Amino acid sequence: MKKVVLMLITAVLLTGCMKSNTDNLKSFKDYNSKKESYELKGTMKLVSNEDEFTYDLTVGVENQENYKVSLLNTISNHEQVILKNSQGVFVVTPNLNKSFKFQSEWPSNSSQAYLLESLVQDINDDGNATIKEENDLYVIESKVNYPNNAKLVSERITTDKKYNVKNVSVLDEDGNTILEVKISDINYSPRFNDEYFSLDTYKVTDKEETTKKQSDKESTTKNTTTTTTAQNGETTTQSTTSTSQKTEDCISTCDDKNSGNQADNDACKKQCTTQSTSNILEDIIYPLYVPTDTYLSSKDTVSTDNGNRVILTFAGVDPFILVEEASVRNDEMEIVPVSGEPLLMGSTIGALTSNSIYWTNNGIDYYLTSNTLDSKEMMTIAESITNSSSLVAKTK
Repeated sequence: MKKVVLMLITAVLLTGCMKSNTDNLKSFKDYNSKKESYELKGTMKLVSNEDEFTYDLTVGVENQENYKVSLLNTISNHEQVILKNSQGVFVVTPNLNKSFKFQSEWPSNSSQAYLLESLVQDINDDGNATIKEENDLYVIESKVNYPNNAKLVSERITTDKKYNVKNVSVLDEDGNTILEVKISDINYSPRFNDEYFSLDTYKVTDKEETTKKQSDKESTTKNTTTTTTAQNGETTTQSTTSTSQKTEDCISTCDDKNSGNQADNDACKKQCTTQSTSNILEDIIYPLYVPTDTYLSSKDTVSTDNGNRVILTFAGVDPFILVEEASVRNDEMEIVPVSGEPLLMGSTIGALTSNSIYWTNNGIDYYLTSNTLDSKEMMTIAESITNSSSLVAKTK
């Protein structure tokens, strides 16, 4: 009889715990799904090939229709912005005055660790999502959906007792954290100005101190010009300074940002000077990974109107072509249509299509294309390319 009573008590307790788990998940979803407009700030860390990249993160969402995600590399001060409005989806690189325009369902077509509605959708899609209490916090575990990055399989969402998200860790199949978002502040009643989600005002995401210094120096040197351009029906008014002045401003920002770290400061200044030169590619960067039975078959350098372009052709079982060219800042806003998706890589945001990847890293534009490689293999090649590369994995 005692055994029966104990079994009944145990069953009741277990049922209560299960109910509590279900109720807490429902409360989290109800609370966060109502946040249709918000602004959050924090940091994002991304691990790629054992390298770690850290970004200052700012996210603005308006009625779950307009989105603005600013990622500022904490070492190089290189900023990129993912922008969605009624005109489409854009990936903007302000310091190059360039934007890719996508016909994409982003952000609803994949998981996004920095969007509340995406976290809710992940839980809805995973019938086995769990929640538990740890150190006066809630920890939710669920599966994720990153179709362009098969390494990311699950996430751990940490919230306070009111279900405000504090931390999101995205894990691989071995439980290693590959992507981590730490939220320092969330404003659930933001007031965005009329131009906040407009491509015309992409520079609004620059650091205030940087903008102020540039403004002061521009007014002193009187070398500011204004350019208005219309492209794809969109008008952009842009202030540009001379090459030497922009380089000086960039280096000054590096000194302020990395005053306590000489290595980071040197890397930041290197990017400043690389971007200020003409379109001459001084060093060829080779991938440290190429597919099995694939090898570098030719290397060609061709002249362009203002520099040169390197074309690396790889032959074998999985042939591909890698094109490299030094990045230069456009005097007018350049909008490049892309039939693909924004791709978050280690140190940059690229453009992924069914047979190609385009990205910019450390002052070099890369274009990789193949008719045989899938997106996973192309990403592996792209992520293996760094400025420290000096050899190719296989040659013949």
